[in-house]
Amino acid sequence: MKKIILAGYMASGKTTTGSLAALTLGLKHYDLDTLMERHTAKSIPQLFTEKGEVYFRKTEHELLKTILDTGDSFVLSLGGGTPCYANNHLFLRRDDVVSVYLRAGIDELVKRLQGNTAYRPQVAGQDGGTFREFVAKHLFDRSWYYYQAKHIINVDDKTPGAVVEQIIQLVS
Repeated sequence: MKKIILAGYMASGKTTTGSLAALTLGLKHYDLDTLMERHTAKSIPQLFTEKGEVYFRKTEHELLKTILDTGDSFVLSLGGGTPCYANNHLFLRRDDVVSVYLRAGIDELVKRLQGNTAYRPQVAGQDGGTFREFVAKHLFDRSWYYYQAKHIINVDDKTPGAVVEQIIQLVS
C-alpha cells in the first residue's frame, strides 16, 4: 500500500506533480483543495470569505484524516497551508505515508504566483511592491511544517516529469 503525500507552498507544483505521479504509478490522485470544494460546494476563496479560515481548517483536517484512514493507495496533494494547522504535520510522519516536501525557492514561487492570485486567498490583494516580501515571510512561517515531510525535492527549474521521477525513486 502506498500513501504518497505532497506538501509545499502554494504554486510549488503539488497538484500538477501529484496528478502526473498518480498516473505514472497507476494510483488514485486526490487534491485536498478540490475535495474541500466538492465537500462544501464552495470554492476555496468563497470558503475563506463566507465561513472563515477556522471553519476551512477544521473541515480540511477532517477530510485529511478520513482520506488517510482508508486502506487505499493514492497520491494526495495537500493545500499549501494544510500541514501548518490542527497538527496536520503529524500525518506527514505516519508509518504508512511517504511524504514529500516540494521545495521551491522564493524567486520561483513569486514567478509562478504572479498573475495567478485571485484563486489563492492567502495572496489575493498583495501588490507588486510587497508581494515578494509577503511570499518570503509566509514561506518562512510555514517552513518548519513542510520540513516535517520525510523527503524533500527541490523543484526549482524542474519539470513535473523530472520531479515525478524523483518521487518514483523514493517509493521504489
